[in-house]
Amino acid sequence: MRTFEPTPNPLTRPDPGAIEDLFPADKQQAYVSMLLGRGGLTRRRAEYFVKLWVYLTLKQRQAQGESLATPLEQLAPIATLVSCTHREAAELFYGNQERGSDRAAGMMIDQLAALGLLEKRFDGQTLCLGVRDIPELAAPQKSNTPLQLTADTFNPRTDAILVAGLIRKTYAMAADDSSVSPQRIARILRQWSLQYPLGLRVLRRCDNHNPVGVAILYPTASESEDIFSRPPARSFYMTSNAEIDPVVMAQPGDPDCMAVYVRAWIIDVAYLQPQHICEFQKDTQQALRQMQADYPSLCDVYSPVIHPLYEELRLALGFQKTCEDHRPFYWAYLSLDRFLALDIEQTLSTLQTEPISP
Repeated sequence: MRTFEPTPNPLTRPDPGAIEDLFPADKQQAYVSMLLGRGGLTRRRAEYFVKLWVYLTLKQRQAQGESLATPLEQLAPIATLVSCTHREAAELFYGNQERGSDRAAGMMIDQLAALGLLEKRFDGQTLCLGVRDIPELAAPQKSNTPLQLTADTFNPRTDAILVAGLIRKTYAMAADDSSVSPQRIARILRQWSLQYPLGLRVLRRCDNHNPVGVAILYPTASESEDIFSRPPARSFYMTSNAEIDPVVMAQPGDPDCMAVYVRAWIIDVAYLQPQHICEFQKDTQQALRQMQADYPSLCDVYSPVIHPLYEELRLALGFQKTCEDHRPFYWAYLSLDRFLALDIEQTLSTLQTEPISP
């Protein structure tokens, strides 16, 4: 495991405005493009992160007595924590723009840390940052054999930790508390799997059997249906520190269960391709058809739309917003009968899968 050790705070620091002389804008944009597929990372966040990465690299070189005049060819993870104040980050991110402040820069650093890009330590006086190893920047291994994925039953013994990590990464910016661990999410997934195994499905690789997608179909007890009239964040449980799940699962055979809550429908961005989306949506249809045998009154499907990658999928499937306000997360609704009647191949034939960023 990589360890991070702080480096002394130098008396002087590089000029934030000079980083493009040492790592030009075209090289920065190349890194930004490679990072855009990472869940929760918009173009603006990616650009700020790359600038910060260059700046921390320069500070590290300066502390080690290296020349700052030699241009950087590439960026590397920073295992030795480097001091960086919110004021420095604000100058780096916002320059002479009117928007932005020390506080805004600090919030941006917190977001980048929550996304797993930065290692952050604060001892009460000094903020130190490091840059983690980032898989999206690793050179892809070429293979002549197309990667095969298949939909399958969730295995609580072998899938829970990997699926929890996928959920945590994808929903990082929706998390109530960035300290929520994959272990907590894994425990919850295993509990739900014991309660109703049919409700958890995965999309897994055929070569190593690792899950790269998950669908959580949660039959909702009638006493919890009012949650769909509240902001979606009030229903979050896996990515919060709530001790009690605000949504109760209906027991099989419950004649009053009319709604299924899609608590997650995720495919890792590295595999978010039309053929895999179609296969997993068809598997979701099949799972819901089987659920109708356990819940004969089931007729409504609710899903919170959290990640912008899935906005186009929502529109293609016909899910409708249940409110017209401009909250970052919102409920989308579709009748079960209409979803089950869809020809998935035809419905998603024009689906685009490029990441969306501002």
